[in-house]
Amino acid sequence: MDEKNGVAPTPRPKHPHPHCLLCGDRNPWSLQLRFTAAADGEVSTWFKGRQALQGYSGFLHGGVIASLLDSAMTNCLFQQGIRAVTGELKIRYRHPIPCRAELDLRARVTAAKPPLFQLEAELRQETRVMARATAKFMQKEEL
Repeated sequence: MDEKNGVAPTPRPKHPHPHCLLCGDRNPWSLQLRFTAAADGEVSTWFKGRQALQGYSGFLHGGVIASLLDSAMTNCLFQQGIRAVTGELKIRYRHPIPCRAELDLRARVTAAKPPLFQLEAELRQETRVMARATAKFMQKEEL
């Protein structure tokens, strides 16, 4: 009970994977991505890069970009109550992304035939699409 107003606090929903490097809330090295869901099921978040995530000098590492896109798609499924693992991930790197870029990350489901799901995601810097991904996910209840 909250002593101030006599109301029990609303329990925080359990994070589907709290130790995740991208969005986990119990990982000290997590990038702390927090996704917002739109009415149409799309999720989005904002991300600011940093030097520690570089590959080639001054640019985000391709593996970090892949992880950001994968995380967005995974969180899109989480928003719908679906726990799934990535079975296939295809990425199109369109432009090098500066380490300190401010980025908009979005994902949406494009096909659902449980236990299989297809999704797409994109990473934008302002209005420019910097990278895009498509993926196939397999639902796993035991996760």
